[in-house]
Amino acid sequence: MSTPSSAADVAQPPRFGFTDDELAMLPTVYAPGLFAGQRVLVSGAGSGIGRAIAFLYARLGARLLICGRKAEALEATAAWLRRLGSPEVLVQPASIRDPEAVSALMDLVWQRFGGLDVLVNNAGGQFPKPALELSRNGFNAVVDTNLNGTWNMMQAAAHRWVGSGTPGCVVNVVIVLDRGNPGIAHSAAARGGVVALSRTLALEWAPHRIRINCVAPGTIESNGFNNYRPEDAARFRYSNPMLRNGDVQDIAEGVVYLSAPSGKFITGEVLRIDGGGTLWGEAWTAGKPDYFKVPE
Repeated sequence: MSTPSSAADVAQPPRFGFTDDELAMLPTVYAPGLFAGQRVLVSGAGSGIGRAIAFLYARLGARLLICGRKAEALEATAAWLRRLGSPEVLVQPASIRDPEAVSALMDLVWQRFGGLDVLVNNAGGQFPKPALELSRNGFNAVVDTNLNGTWNMMQAAAHRWVGSGTPGCVVNVVIVLDRGNPGIAHSAAARGGVVALSRTLALEWAPHRIRINCVAPGTIESNGFNNYRPEDAARFRYSNPMLRNGDVQDIAEGVVYLSAPSGKFITGEVLRIDGGGTLWGEAWTAGKPDYFKVPE
């Protein structure tokens, strides 16, 4: 099914997560051809969770449009998607912050594919920083991408679904929000907004046969771990009662579950894939303050 990306990839596997070769061969519970004839747009597909999501849809036969900020990473992903079985793959670098760029993205998928069945909003970003140290620009940049960018994508797709009288499905990748998320206040604010927005739109857009759901990953081992200090990333596996990190395939299969016929009667929900981290555990993305350390 797959071939190595390059000799360098084989000689130097990623520090966190899977190589492309491994990702292409991971077991899946879904049947081949499940998404044959379906049209799927995945944002942020150049790396990490978004790349895994795109890989799985390709293996299931979907036609794909992938977008993100880095053209080179998208093209590398697209080459794999074609080998994995996707009958057609479109690549469009775009900033989801820009409503005009998002509108052009939607025009492209409607022109080339004749419509869209599934929109996966995975694009976004964050960086660990105590809230008192966040700059105004840093906070606003994350909110603009994670919240406003997701809104731009959802509304642009919905306008076209409603205008054409066709149903649609949206899956938004967020973060676990039942408790505080110290160290990523900007992302918590943005993703919390996405969850509230998704629940609201699930009600407003139900008459148009548009379903909106969210997937909330816990500590998922991927290249994103490189954004954190090694000592903090090493502790992430203690953030849940299973005492391990999840992997990107866990999230990809959750996204597919909500967008496949298995999720046809689900809307307005948040699927937590966090090893029970909502129930017990703590993840300190910017290090655990002395205040919260239990004395020996």
